[in-house]
Amino acid sequence: MMYIDDINEKIKQRPPFQMIDRVIEVVPGESAEGIKCVSVNEPHFIGHFPGAPIMPGVLLIEACAQLCSFVVEQEPDADKLYVLLKVDGFKFVKPVIPGDVLDISVKKTRGGGALFAFDAEVRVDGNVHAKGSLVFTAVSRDSIYKR
Repeated sequence: MMYIDDINEKIKQRPPFQMIDRVIEVVPGESAEGIKCVSVNEPHFIGHFPGAPIMPGVLLIEACAQLCSFVVEQEPDADKLYVLLKVDGFKFVKPVIPGDVLDISVKKTRGGGALFAFDAEVRVDGNVHAKGSLVFTAVSRDSIYKR
């Protein structure tokens, strides 16, 4: 089990864009399970939607992507970034609202070399709220920021 201090050592994202509050389990190179506690105080709820807050689907995808990073990279590498190449077949079955606790699971379906693929699922109270596939690649930081 990893709590917020351990998580901060492993991923680069920080609030308000850090989407993983706890990592329940990591099977290196295979899968991970994590939790996101959804709070009404998150900034996206101001405009999505006033009077009827719903967590944007793109942020559900981001939460899954952040959890995938625990499977791919066991030791952070400051010179390497994992970038999302493809989001495939993501379905948003039920809305996520403030107060929900997201149980997120990701499983690597392809990996090694330049590409890493995952199946991801987001559950609330045992019910599927979102699911789909993600594909990443590793790039050097210099290839993005030093042109």
